[in-house]
Amino acid sequence: MLKVDGINQFYGGSHILRNVGFEARPGEVTVILGRNGVGKTTLLKSLMGVVPVKTGSIELDGAPITRDTPYERVRKGVGYVPQGREIFGRLTVHDNLRMGLAYKRAGTPIPAELFELFPVLKAMLQRRGGDLSGGQQQQLAIARALAAGPKLLLLDEPTEGIQPSIIKDIGRVIRRLADHGMNGGQKMAVVLVEQFYDFAAELADRYLVMERGEIVQRGRGADMQADGVRQRVSI
Repeated sequence: MLKVDGINQFYGGSHILRNVGFEARPGEVTVILGRNGVGKTTLLKSLMGVVPVKTGSIELDGAPITRDTPYERVRKGVGYVPQGREIFGRLTVHDNLRMGLAYKRAGTPIPAELFELFPVLKAMLQRRGGDLSGGQQQQLAIARALAAGPKLLLLDEPTEGIQPSIIKDIGRVIRRLADHGMNGGQKMAVVLVEQFYDFAAELADRYLVMERGEIVQRGRGADMQADGVRQRVSI
């Protein structure tokens, strides 16, 4: 679904991403781990087109998207949940979800499956996003990204500042999306940047470890413990 080959990114004179390459497959959760400041968030922003890559290529479902704008990538099937959630605090839950359908025809209904994945949102449709708890806001941010039915979902630290019960709910949703997709459609490819090792290890089909802007280790999720990943990414 996603193929990244040799991408490089600079901030001023700093080389932030160094020849990063990997693939993310439908039906799998690809977890990216690493200490703070190694380039994980920059990588997701580059995949989404929020920051342009200097060199390298990005393909979605076999088609190049390296120079596409963020909205063009959304139209082609990329969903993005940024770090910090970035919901619209003064808009209602309903209107936040409508924003996820911005490029669709007027009147396109909010997918009912979103309320199956996150039941709490249905009861809070008329509440302002800023009045929700951190965990509820995170669920709203994920639902907004899912509203358009993406083929690829990019998640940047969805457990940050979230209570354990909601972390478990989010984990179940991520697994369901990878295994079944939306509305019984094709399986979804999920790329998950995460600091919480246990959460990452539970979900990972494949893992990548980043250090200083490079991927320095990769393997199967089932091998993370044997490969010493926890020790490598511990702060």
